[in-house]
Amino acid sequence: MPGENAPHREEAAQVPDPGTLLVDTSRRDQVGEFRGVAGPYWSLRPVRGGMEWEAEPGKVRAPSPMERLRAEIARCNARSEGRIL
Repeated sequence: MPGENAPHREEAAQVPDPGTLLVDTSRRDQVGEFRGVAGPYWSLRPVRGGMEWEAEPGKVRAPSPMERLRAEIARCNARSEGRIL
């Protein structure tokens, strides 16, 4: 059959749900909240609030349990200080 021996293309990274915490390995393992897709990049926002940045999907990973806990605490602190809603 045609295409049986054709090399398989790598599957594109699955787009996460908005609000998912991710780690951008190209930014010294900065944790961000997924906001959406911007062309070939994913938009992430710091959990403490601030400017979004664009990350390459291949350089993004799920946070470890400790990274997730730190990010959740940072988000709670920022919310209690009125820096984010």
